[in-house]
Amino acid sequence: MQPLHGITVVTLEHAIAAPFATRQLADLGARVVKIERPGTGDFARAYDERVRGLASHFVWTNRSKESLTLDVKHAEAQKILMRLIVEEADVVVQNLAPGAAARLGLSHEALSKVKPGIIVCDISGYGDDPTNPGPYRDKKAYDLLIQSEAGFVSVTGTPDTPSKAGPSIADIAAGMYAYTNILAALMHRQQTGQGQRIDISMLEALGEWMNYPLYYAFEGARPPARTGASHATIYPYGPFAAGDGKTVMLGLQNEREWKIFCDRVLLQPQLAEEERFSSNAKRSAQRADLSALILQAFASLSAAEVAQRLEDAGIANAQVNTMAEVWEHPQLKARRRWTSVETAKGAVPALIPPGSWQHGAPRMYPVPALGQHTDAILAGQGYTATQIEILRAEGAV
Repeated sequence: MQPLHGITVVTLEHAIAAPFATRQLADLGARVVKIERPGTGDFARAYDERVRGLASHFVWTNRSKESLTLDVKHAEAQKILMRLIVEEADVVVQNLAPGAAARLGLSHEALSKVKPGIIVCDISGYGDDPTNPGPYRDKKAYDLLIQSEAGFVSVTGTPDTPSKAGPSIADIAAGMYAYTNILAALMHRQQTGQGQRIDISMLEALGEWMNYPLYYAFEGARPPARTGASHATIYPYGPFAAGDGKTVMLGLQNEREWKIFCDRVLLQPQLAEEERFSSNAKRSAQRADLSALILQAFASLSAAEVAQRLEDAGIANAQVNTMAEVWEHPQLKARRRWTSVETAKGAVPALIPPGSWQHGAPRMYPVPALGQHTDAILAGQGYTATQIEILRAEGAV
């Protein structure tokens, strides 16, 4: 049995941060009821059509959920939502615009008066604490904008071109902190019977992940340079081209490895004795010269031959894989990390979430079609088929 079996989460969510958090709760066995707008639903459903006509982000973050369509501004729909929360929910998650959930009566302050053990997780760009809103509370906050505000873009990319991360890293960071804080809140409630409010800010979540470059630039010091795919402060540590035009990623961590690298990979042991390369700081300062020497040594070798030399010498290395190569990664296959998840367009492959899952496999149920569970949930509240059709005709569901 999964550890969150018996826990119900009601979520007013869209895009990535909140859906990513609640999907992981669903993986652990929680029942997650996703409230969506009638007709359109979570706008992430329309991001693209790359997964057999479905959106890649949506398929990733919404498996194992129930989709209930409600116009939360409709009086009858509000009754349905409130009854669902009061009678069944342990956790409410929302990432609506700041203040929107409170105006709907869904703040922790309001809900805890009728259900003291309720846990309410509010996810926003800059924090949504009405007692301490800060000047950025009402700013629109998308992933790229938060990557910029948190300083991530300033230390990522090349010297000429600042870059964002490929995945939605600010959303992912916020989703992870929402997920772990909800787990902690459930443990706290188990011990004390008390619910709580959780206030997750995308800026603060990614800001935590930025602590290394923040401390590196402590008290006005120069921040880490943008060095493309190379490490900003350790060298050699990054991509190097082989003679066949392919790229090998390698990394050194200490002086012992530097000497081995010179001796057994470059076949130039004398380099380890040169004063200009005698420490990591000096090697990093002489990147251009050292890069030229490494590329010259690799010019007569294929990427496979370079990788073999690195392996034989015990030097860390990796292939710069494409998405197609990750789909076929031999390690993921050998460890049986792939399964399948059903969607409205048929089964699609899915990675099993990280972990051993010794006491029960993760719950990886279908990705819901829009409003797929509306009738069943309403029937569970006592609505007849005729009443449901009337609600649907009024646009309430």
